[in-house]
Amino acid sequence: MAEPKRLAPKEPGVFSKWKETCKEKWKHVRLPSIRVPKLQFSSGPKTQTRRRRVSGSPLRSAVSLPLMLLYHEVLLRLFDGDSNFFDLGLLRIFLFSLAAGLAVFLVLDLIPNRKVSRILGGVLVAGWTVFTCVEYCCKSFFKIYFGLGYMQGMAGQVVGDFSGTMVEVVLARIPFILLSLIPFVVYLRMCPVILYEKGQRAPVRVMLAGLMVVLQLVGVLTARLGAEKNYYTYDFSVNTSVPHFGLLTTLRLELGYAITGIPETPLDILLPYDPLPTATPASSPEPGASQAPTGDNVLDIDFEALAAGTDDETLKAMHQFFGAKSPTNKNEYTGYFQGKNLILITAEAFSPYVIDQELTPTLYKLSHEGFVFENYYQPDWTQSTTGGEFAVMTGLIPTWIGGSELSFRVSAKDAMPVALGWQFQKLGYDTLAYHNNTYTYYGRDETHPNLGYEYHGIGNGLELKSNLWPCSDLEMMESTVDGYIQDYAKNGTPFHTYYMTVSGHCNYTWSGNAMSRKNQAVIQAKYPDASEQVQAYLACNMELEYAMEYLVKELEEAGIADDTVIALTADHYPYALTEGGTDYYKELSGVDDTERDTSRYRNTFILWSGCMEEPVVVDTPCSAIDIVPTLSNLFGLEYDSRLYSGRDIFATNYQANQYSSNMPLVVFANKGYGSSWITAAGTYEASTGTFTPREGVTVDENYVSRVKSLVGAKYTYAKLVIERNYYSLVWPKE
Repeated sequence: MAEPKRLAPKEPGVFSKWKETCKEKWKHVRLPSIRVPKLQFSSGPKTQTRRRRVSGSPLRSAVSLPLMLLYHEVLLRLFDGDSNFFDLGLLRIFLFSLAAGLAVFLVLDLIPNRKVSRILGGVLVAGWTVFTCVEYCCKSFFKIYFGLGYMQGMAGQVVGDFSGTMVEVVLARIPFILLSLIPFVVYLRMCPVILYEKGQRAPVRVMLAGLMVVLQLVGVLTARLGAEKNYYTYDFSVNTSVPHFGLLTTLRLELGYAITGIPETPLDILLPYDPLPTATPASSPEPGASQAPTGDNVLDIDFEALAAGTDDETLKAMHQFFGAKSPTNKNEYTGYFQGKNLILITAEAFSPYVIDQELTPTLYKLSHEGFVFENYYQPDWTQSTTGGEFAVMTGLIPTWIGGSELSFRVSAKDAMPVALGWQFQKLGYDTLAYHNNTYTYYGRDETHPNLGYEYHGIGNGLELKSNLWPCSDLEMMESTVDGYIQDYAKNGTPFHTYYMTVSGHCNYTWSGNAMSRKNQAVIQAKYPDASEQVQAYLACNMELEYAMEYLVKELEEAGIADDTVIALTADHYPYALTEGGTDYYKELSGVDDTERDTSRYRNTFILWSGCMEEPVVVDTPCSAIDIVPTLSNLFGLEYDSRLYSGRDIFATNYQANQYSSNMPLVVFANKGYGSSWITAAGTYEASTGTFTPREGVTVDENYVSRVKSLVGAKYTYAKLVIERNYYSLVWPKE
């Protein structure tokens, strides 16, 4: 194979030779360089962008979170109609909010990864915003702030049973919700400024930490040394704490007391001062008149020996308190209904303005032809339905255990021999209880059997024809009455039956209440000019009228109306008529008052039997906690009148113008400004701190202070009875 042909290098041309010559000649000469700008072609105007450099102001950075927290607290206070906005509580909230806000800021500022700290800050601001909105919805709708313990037990039930109502509740509170979102929006916008890259310098952090400590200490001192110190310590509850110390501090206290327990009450100052003798001697009967029973309604309990036999100072004080109370005396109505059947009804959101001779003839008959209580009240116990029901069924003041647990729920683990269920069961009665709503709501599947009842609700034996909300009271009666009436008629088995109704439940609108829609036409014809809310309220309560009409008809047809007693009262007044910024209850009642006034809670206690030939008018001040001891006396039961918060309404061993531990006493709930009360001598309004004597009654200068002390003692010992399972220690063993 032939080798490839190799080509010779090409000779440089004339131009190449000239180029090399010029380069060699001018290589030491440097010409000035000229920078030619790079041209850009664009369809629009030329723009220049600059990267923004974020820098934080130490002051603005430090105060932002504290001010956001303070904003939420002040907003909640503004919308809370029960709070006096400008009082010492506002100062405490200012101190605690700034201290807590600085604490949160310092923790976030110490996190080196700014992305993490900013995200965590956003989560905290968003979470607190949601929590504040939830608490406002609870307070404005249920009239109570929900503690964490209460939320834990009730959240699922509220969502499950009131899911249809929740949308209306939220929509009605949009203004508050929108205002509460402002801090979160500000945080999203100012996040790089609040938590800027370099963070605060060490000396500034030390200064802020010192300021935080000072603010917190001053706040604690004003809380512990002020007039409201009891709400911060031994009388703590979520509802009384929020107005005085704010929502965040209340949350801190609740969590802290859940671990350490609430401080003990100074019981040595809570023994009743009682200058009256144990019982007023019975007057001599008129010739031909029957002799009234004599003596006191007491059991064989040696409180002195019990006090001497314990080293527990709290139990010792409890024994001394109940032993020092004056019992109520037996009287002309002792045993008045002995041997008869009893039907006790707690009616949802019932009020005296439901009763109308034309529209509700049965309720009118029952309220005017039996005992007529002209001075009866059902206070707002700050526990919605379950508080009123507890008062009606036990004779005890409803309290908050541990600050946020319902005394009714806690009592499910206690011995409760004072309850009518156990009392009648001992006498051979069938004791039944019914509720036309989910049977587990408020834990009734635990509380009611513990009071001595065979309990049935929707889901454990009670079946209704329809599936509406709220459920029908009439259908509950139709489903239950025949059983115990026939058992009595055929076998002679006496009965005590308890009902908790639900037809009167809110919402009071045509769209939000099936019972209101059912009875809409009859109410609109009667009250065409009333607001929709008032019309809807009256319409849903027509279902209670139909239920009572059916019950009385069945008793009369069975021939046992004379052998049966019907007792009925409310669980609470219809507070849902006050939501949304308009107080429709004023329209219903025609009384210009507020929830801070005792007149708002005037109600009706129906007590009737077919055997009564004429009405008996009673003007003694009384309330729901008096029902159990009163019925116990009327039925001739063996009970100890010293062990209840309430008293027998018919007891006579007191003097109207003198203080006594067994005098008529209507106690109202303490909402953070003390408890109002009413006695035979007059009315004390806690919101104004004024006592108005009853016409013609004069009291001594110590009367008001002694009654206030007794009211505080009644609250304290009602709570301790449940906390300490006290009845199991003192009730005589069978």
